Amino acid sequence: MEELNHSEELVFWKLRLYVAGQTPKSVTAFANLTKICEQNLHGKYQIEVVDLLLQPHLARENQIFAIPTLIRQLPVPIRQIIGDLSNQEKVLLGLEIKPVNY
Repeated sequence: MEELNHSEELVFWKLRLYVAGQTPKSVTAFANLTKICEQNLHGKYQIEVVDLLLQPHLARENQIFAIPTLIRQLPVPIRQIIGDLSNQEKVLLGLEIKPVNY
């Protein structure tokens, strides 16, 4: 049992948030994502923000049809969530993050 917990601790989360400028929804999505990660992933994550206004070709290349869009790149499989990430329960479920119980 101890080995399982140790292996779970080694999981690293790589998240990419696609936005279009500093819109209220984009800012809210980033704030919500940061809060969720801080509360549940304890520094075992990386958030990359991709501004599609600056790199519009990435929308087509990565099949981004709505913004903000969050992509979980690691751990596999890839997961995608669209919206401002305000529903924490939905985000945790969608990303398959086990919530930390206090």
